[in-house]
Parts: sequence; C-alpha cells; structure tokens
Amino acid sequence: MEQLASTSVVPDACDFTVFGGTGELALRKLLPALYLRDLEGQLPDDTRIIGVSRSDFDDAAYRTEVRAALHQHIEASDLYDGAVDRLLARLHHVTLDIESPQGWHVLHGLLKDRSRPDDAARVFYLAVDPSLFGPICEQLEAIGAVDERARVVLEKPIGHDLASARLINDVVGKVFAESQIFRIDHYLGKESVQNLLVTRFANTFLEPLWNSHWVDHVQITVAESLGVADRGASYDESGALRDMVQNHLLQLLCLVAMEPPTYIGRETVRDEKLKVLQALKPMTPELVDRDTVRGRYTEGLIDGVAVPSYSSDLGATGSSTETFVALRAEVQNWRWSGVPFYLRTGKRMDRRASEIVIVFKRPAKAMFPHAEGSTEPNRLHISVQPEEGMRLHMTAKEPGPGGIRLRPVSLNLSYATTFDQRCPDAYERLLMDVIKGNPTLFMRRDEVEAAWRWVEPILTRWAASPNRPKRYPAGTSGPTAAATLLDRDGRSWQESDS
Repeated sequence: MEQLASTSVVPDACDFTVFGGTGELALRKLLPALYLRDLEGQLPDDTRIIGVSRSDFDDAAYRTEVRAALHQHIEASDLYDGAVDRLLARLHHVTLDIESPQGWHVLHGLLKDRSRPDDAARVFYLAVDPSLFGPICEQLEAIGAVDERARVVLEKPIGHDLASARLINDVVGKVFAESQIFRIDHYLGKESVQNLLVTRFANTFLEPLWNSHWVDHVQITVAESLGVADRGASYDESGALRDMVQNHLLQLLCLVAMEPPTYIGRETVRDEKLKVLQALKPMTPELVDRDTVRGRYTEGLIDGVAVPSYSSDLGATGSSTETFVALRAEVQNWRWSGVPFYLRTGKRMDRRASEIVIVFKRPAKAMFPHAEGSTEPNRLHISVQPEEGMRLHMTAKEPGPGGIRLRPVSLNLSYATTFDQRCPDAYERLLMDVIKGNPTLFMRRDEVEAAWRWVEPILTRWAASPNRPKRYPAGTSGPTAAATLLDRDGRSWQESDS
C-alpha cells in the first residue's frame, strides 16, 4: 500500500522551503511528517519541497540524505518504496549561506521555475537559529519571494527576553503581515492537547466543575530523562525557564485555564489564551524567592545506567544555568481565583512524561466514616506523552459483603487502544495547518510577548541572586525544594503511576 485514504481536506499545492534543510529538526521531524502526510494523500502532486542549507548537495545527494533519514525516523510498517520515491521526487536542494548575499538568485530561480496557480502558497520554514530570522526574511523580500500568499514559520525560541522577542517580531513583521507569521509550538499539535479543548467544551459534565469552586489545584509537568546531549552550548545560553516554561508549559496552562471561546476559530482561541497570560499574577522579587525553584542535575542512575552531570555534559564548570524549574503561578480572574497552578520541567529526571493533572477538591463531608480503605481526591490526569490519553481517578466500593471498603480506581482512555488508527505526530498536523493557512494552533505576537513579560522578572531576580541552582541526582524527580514548594500548601506532586 503506497497511499492511505484520508477524510481530511487536501490543501492546494505549495512550495515548501525549509531553511536548515539538512539540520536535525528537518531530517528527524519535518521531512518525515511531510512524508506521512503524503502517504495519506494530503500533498497534491505538484507540491515541491526545497531544502536550503550550506551543505554542498545537489538534488540527488539531498534525496539520498533524506531517504536515509526517513528509514531512520519512520516506523518500518509505514515505509513504502513507492511513497518514499514519490516524496523524494518532490525534493530539491539549494546550497546557500544565509548571511551572504550570494546564492539567493538560485533559490529565486527555483521558486520562479514554474507558474503558480493564484491560490498556491509559498511556505518558508525557518529551522535555524533565531538570529537568522530577520536576515532570511529581508532576503526573501529582496528577491521578490514574498506576496500575500506567502507564509513564514518561526521555530522557538522567539528571543531570549522581551526586548529580543520584540526585535525579532519587528524585523519579521516588516516583511510578513501578522496573519502570515506562524510561530510554532509543537506541543499544541499533540492529539491529547487538542483533545483537552474537546474534553472541556464538547462534554457537559466537566465544564461546570472547571473552576475554583471544585478544582483544588492544577499540575503541569514536562519531564525528560535525557540530558542536554549535543545541545550543551546552546542550552547553556537559555536554560529550562526559557527553553520550556516560557513557551510549552505556559501554552498548556493557557489551554487549561482559558474561558470558552464563542467558537473554536482562527483567532478566538488565541484571544482567550492571551487573556490567561495577561491574568497571571505578576512575579515580584519576593514571589520569585518564595514560589520558584531552579535546579541542575548531577551524576546519577537512569534505568540502572550511570549518567554524567550537567557540567560533564556541558564540558565546562562554573555555569549557573538551570536544567530544572518548578514554580507556583496564579491566574487572577473569577474562574481561577485562589487556585494554584504548579509547573515543573527538567532534564535527566526519573521518567519521560508530559502531563496535566487537574486535582479536584475533596467532598465537603465524609459520608462513610466507618468505611475501610482509602480515598483520594478526584483527579483528571491528561497524558501528553509518551502515551497519549487521559485517566479519571475516582473512589469506588470494592465488591463484597460485610461493610464498605473504599478503593481508588481509574477510568482510562488510551488513544492507542481506543482508536484503531495511527496517532499522527504533532508536526504532521501543524505543517498541514500552515499549508492550509490555519493559525489556530500557533502563537500570536501578543501571546509571545505576554509570556516573556511574565517570565522576565523571574530571570532578572535569578540573575541578581547569589544562590546557584539546587542540585538533584540524575534519575530523580528533581531537587527536594520542588517537593517543599507543594508541601507547604499541603499538597504533593502527582506522579504518572499514582
């Protein structure tokens, strides 16, 4: 089988240009995602994919490189020779030094090599360092490649603070209209994240409980078992707060906390997410000291294998960069007043998991004072990765006569076992949304800047503090101070198997 049937609307043809076309992101995620969409009949025959890099490749050499990447990063059961050949036939490569004016005429010639239908789009995916976003956009304008049907995709990070984010947005915004700019956060393309909106707004039993009257607190965790690997130098310039909290975790918080939009549309969801960011309680220096924890992993064991410390991975000592962050946030509006949101993320933790846990309040009165067993607060546990799904934790009576014995049980929705179809990777959906021109799952400029505005006081306070990140052994759940952050509120972190 070389093409799978799809009920999705097939978009118009486009020229999809990837700057950084031989980089890890392109070979590991973007091109495999385009292959899988092509496999399901989502790319029209005259769609072209153009890789731009400094590699001295012609089209044939680039196709060889991509073929190897597809076989490395796609399940063998999804690889079909005809489908692979069809994608490779779409590929072209342009050797170009982005920072040099030379060579842009080659890209220009390739883009103009055919006449486009009036509704065909040009997509420019910038899988490069953010410092190159501006120069690329300016050169694209200079060669006449930007018109009303052009779109540009910006990978994170959008800056390293509010000022640099504004600068990038200004430079890109001089070339592309805001409606043409797609700031990507791949977490928003995950099925479980999107299903959060459906769970909330397409089911009547939950939404009346989704507020401070019934919710005790919310936990959002993005834990990684890997270290910084070959990202050491770039990661050391950002750290966990910039790398994960400012974008991924705050976006998840927004989807949990947002008000119901009038309908799920291109701007309505983003309007409501912005309101959440604007309602976050400002982080004063006193709150930063009290409500944030930063840590850095030392050597330890993961799955019984010894792993090195951050300093060893980095190949240098003396760094004050954090690899772990835990913090307490509040959304100051009527729906969430008084409900804490606990966020944490870290490298070299005891598991790989991204999850959202909504912890509901306990019953107002113990109705079974003589019952045996234990009760726990009801929890809705949404697993974003590695296994997407959700569990509703409840209390039930164990079967049998002679009194009541209470036991926590779970109603489990596993996407893998419930739906008899492959769960698409987040990039598959997001790339198709770009081609279709649908910005719903992408960040708007005001969202990005509002997130930086909230995060920046934390960065400023940390920079001024003589305290260094707290150490935690690799293979653990983080520094003990992260547990204390919740313990002082009478709460504890909910782990995925609890």
